Amino acid sequence: MPKGADLHNHVAGAFYAESMIESATQDSLCVDEHARTIVKPATGSAPGQGACAVGQVPAGRAEADNQLFNSLVDSLSMRNFEPGRESAHDHFFATFAKFDAVGTNGKLIAELVRRAADQNESYLELMALAGAPAAGLGKRVGLDQNFEATAAKLREAGIDGVVSGFRTKLDEIEQERQSALGCKEAPDSPACKVVVRYIYQGLREFPKEQIFAQILAGFMLASADPRVVAVNLVQPEDGLTSMRDYSLQMHMIEYAKQKYPKVHVTLHAGELALGLVPPEWLRFHIREAIEIGHAERIGHGVSVMYERDATGLLALMKRQHVAVEVNLTSNDVILGVAGNDHPFPVYRKYGVPVTLSTDDEGVSRTHLTREYQRAVLTYHLSYADVKEIVRNGIEYSFLNGASYWKDGSFRVPVSACVAGMQTQICRGFLAESEKARAQVDLEKRFREFEKSF
Repeated sequence: MPKGADLHNHVAGAFYAESMIESATQDSLCVDEHARTIVKPATGSAPGQGACAVGQVPAGRAEADNQLFNSLVDSLSMRNFEPGRESAHDHFFATFAKFDAVGTNGKLIAELVRRAADQNESYLELMALAGAPAAGLGKRVGLDQNFEATAAKLREAGIDGVVSGFRTKLDEIEQERQSALGCKEAPDSPACKVVVRYIYQGLREFPKEQIFAQILAGFMLASADPRVVAVNLVQPEDGLTSMRDYSLQMHMIEYAKQKYPKVHVTLHAGELALGLVPPEWLRFHIREAIEIGHAERIGHGVSVMYERDATGLLALMKRQHVAVEVNLTSNDVILGVAGNDHPFPVYRKYGVPVTLSTDDEGVSRTHLTREYQRAVLTYHLSYADVKEIVRNGIEYSFLNGASYWKDGSFRVPVSACVAGMQTQICRGFLAESEKARAQVDLEKRFREFEKSF
């Protein structure tokens, strides 16, 4: 079945542990046998040249040692996890530091794209560029009460160079991805036809002066590079700094949005559950993300019914067409929220557009097909329901251009194409809109799929 888009996909968490072990082996990294983590070789030695320290073994050992391999996979993912002294929430977020040495590269991203193509996905928005390089600049510059003054200091200190570095990194990733997929030789292969765009990630658990620099750099990057379609904030929303500085961070985004109004914003908000944080901390995140942070999409939104005036907030989201990126497996694994405890049916009841996405498919051991299967079996969705959700993925994507559809019912094309796609005015419209072309392609995929029945 065509699945349109995966709009909430963290690249670092999307790689399966098996792939990271293979990559670590190729890069001559090491495995800490006690911590079950992938680490770099001894200090002072370049990858491929250094020796592993005491208590460590070459990563390649895992590919010949079944016990080591399986224990490492369990450590780097949620496979076989059983809560005890460590909660599922803590184990999940702890995995990222365990494989940080592997890093993000185009070859691994190519694997994600192949998996998307195998599942008849047509578009990916990947959270791949983290703002850490800008954080050091923010630490040196500090944060004034006046955002404008701080921004001027950051520009003077060289934030343009940091943004340029992000673009260079993205060039490398894209070149590696295209090469690994063989897109030069076979541009029409299913994997090469998957459209890939990137979302910049600010790290919300960093000190406020560092997150401001990250946010500003992200907006500058997205305004200059069409491959970067939006800005987001990542890391645990219930973290100490995230909770303390949440409203301040929303105001930082508001400032950057005023400076770069064309940059899209999608925000993790409401990835919280009762008991994880005090009740009063559940009551404002989603609303502030929309009203202050100008979020056009909300990632997770699990705690929406704990917000002040929850039904009013749902009405606002419907009115402003704020879509929710729903991650069913992730919410179950991390927060323990599933079934009737999940607000997925509430959003649909109140007319808030929803999409289905994977979040961290490698760590959670899932994929987009399973997310649709889970939604159908849990909430008894009809094929028409599923088709609407798939269409939402492209409709609420940040692909450039206007929608092919007149409205969210997906029944009538825009006026330019109401007389048919072969008319001159419609061809001109499609030539100007990447989003509309993706929507037309999705309808073609649906027709092909439905003919098989």
